[in-house]
Amino acid sequence: MKVYLSGEIHTDWRERIVAAAEGLDITFSGPVTDHGASDDCGVAILGAEPNKFWHDHKGAMLNAIRTRTGIENADVVVVRFGEQYKQWNAAFDAGYANASGKPLIVLSMPEHQHPLKEVHAAALAVAEQPEQVVQILRYVLTGNLPG
Repeated sequence: MKVYLSGEIHTDWRERIVAAAEGLDITFSGPVTDHGASDDCGVAILGAEPNKFWHDHKGAMLNAIRTRTGIENADVVVVRFGEQYKQWNAAFDAGYANASGKPLIVLSMPEHQHPLKEVHAAALAVAEQPEQVVQILRYVLTGNLPG
């Protein structure tokens, strides 16, 4: 199974999922999580921009190629909304996965249930902890329940 891990990049949720999924036949992929590299990829590859808007635009376009390709190649997409749920790229990724017909698992905090209600409605599962995501993936792969 190929799983794309999208969304918030400031905590260890990806590492927790990968570690807990050890032994399962899963290949994980995701965005570039080095914030500086992600922000500057466009100008590093396509040339400097004096205007910050175009600097950011170049990076956003290259990251969109990576994200869309990753989502399209995935069997399942997991999107994490962190403490500051207003992560617009995560919302886009959830919508893109849903529009692409990919099974979507949202990982978010209980206190964000109301502001993310539309995103949650598009998901096939909403988890609060990375380990719950792995339990979902294990169940999908093996039919085994936790414990």
